[in-house]
This record gives sequence, C-alpha cells and structure tokens, in this order.
Amino acid sequence: MAEKVLRIGHSPDPDDAFMFYGLASGKVKLPGYGIEHVTEDIQSLNERALTGNLEVTAISAHAYPHVADKYFIMATGASMGEGYGPIIVSKKYSSLEELRGKVVGTPGKLTTANLLFKIFTDGIHHEDMPFDQIIDAILKDKVAAGLLIHEGQLTYKDAGLKKILDFGELWQKETNSLPLPLGLDVVRRDLGEKFARDISRALRDSIRYGYDHQDESIPYALQFGRGIDSNIGSKFVKMYVNDRTIDMGEEGRQALQLLFEKAFERKLIAQLPDVVLY
Repeated sequence: MAEKVLRIGHSPDPDDAFMFYGLASGKVKLPGYGIEHVTEDIQSLNERALTGNLEVTAISAHAYPHVADKYFIMATGASMGEGYGPIIVSKKYSSLEELRGKVVGTPGKLTTANLLFKIFTDGIHHEDMPFDQIIDAILKDKVAAGLLIHEGQLTYKDAGLKKILDFGELWQKETNSLPLPLGLDVVRRDLGEKFARDISRALRDSIRYGYDHQDESIPYALQFGRGIDSNIGSKFVKMYVNDRTIDMGEEGRQALQLLFEKAFERKLIAQLPDVVLY
C-alpha cells in the first residue's frame, strides 16, 4: 500500500531544522507516512494555518487562538524562552519611555513577539515588517527601535545596537518564573487524537535523535542560519530546542494559558482557547 503524504510546515531556521532533522533525514520514521517538508517563514505558516492548509505545522503561539477550531496543540515542538525572548533594541534610545511618540519596527502581525509588544508596551507605535529587515531599518533611521526575533537576538551588538528590553526577562518577573511560550507545533483536528499523539511522539524522537547525533544535526541546522557562524547558530539552537521542546509539560501549558488570558483581557484576541496538549 502506498504511503500517505504528510506535509509538515516549519520555518527555515536553525532551531526548527534541528528539531526535524531526524524526520527529514529518514532516521526517524512515522509508519505509513511519507513526509514532505514545507519550509516558509513563520508569518507565512501562520497564514497557512488560518485555512488549515497543512496537516502539521509550526505556528506562533499568538496564532493559536485564531486556528484553535482547526488544530490540536502538540506537547512536543514548542519554542519556549527560559528568561530570554524577543528583544527591543535601538541605536539612539535607551528606554521605553524615550520611544513614546516614535515608531518601533515589529515582526509579522501574528508573531508572539508582536503580541508581547502589544501586551506590555502600553500603546507605543509600531510598524510591522519582515523580521530580517528590522535591524537595517533601525540603522537607516526608518524606525527608532526594533523588536528582534530569531538570531538577531544574539547578533544585534555586532550592528552597534543596544538592548532596551528582553521580553523573556520581563515575562519571568511577571509570571513567577514561568517559561515564555513563543512557537508551537500543531496538528490538524480532522486527523484525530490518536494521530496527534503519534506525530507528537515521532517529533519527540526526532528531537532526541538530533541531540544524540549533534555531529549530523547541527551542521544540517546551520544551513538554515542565514550566514551566522557555527558558534552563534549552535547557541541559538540550544536556546530554543530544550527539555520543554521535547515536552512542554504542565508549566508550559500554564504559561500558554496565561499568555492567552493576558491577550484576551486586553482584547487582542477574540476568544480564549482551551489549552489541551497532545
């Protein structure tokens, strides 16, 4: 019998590539399925998820309330910051107060970084733009500051920029040290709960394979690093692929629920989804 094709969406970033290496390389298999990897930036994957386009996909945590009718949350595959997360940086300014009345460059509308900005910065103006154009926009004075995700969180000093705020640090203080949920992996509801658990288990095995075979998985992941050096790339992978990525656990679930509650209270999402893990 021919295998069914399972399309898995993930971003072309070192951390996602590392997670999926076991599956991408065929070293970890999901019986009965051939896997087709769809690699797009996270905002594009968020938009695909709005229509239930892919069977399994990475999305921003912020996007989940918009797709909760279509997808289950997997316990595996989450990106969670432990005292670190998206950061606001600037060339000229040093505090949030100085940014009032000015414009901050922010990544895509449905990114979790964008949601955190709206929850915690009390109405500072912002302009959405592709995440990889934000540092350049700051340097060219198109924006007063920028909200950085991905490897920009580690390389901003090289561009002569200074940090104003780390949302991971702020979240830890605000929540009594809960992790900061940033990205999720989700599986389409029409495939059923058993399948959701099966794919979650396969991804867990893929992550473990990556950690057990870093001589293979790290070089593979660094192909997706947009030119960053191997030390920075390896550090970034290990920041966002950690024990909570293997299983976010009860603390991860609580953190996700709290993020949604804060967003709902501020009318940034229309409904409060149930946070059930598979």
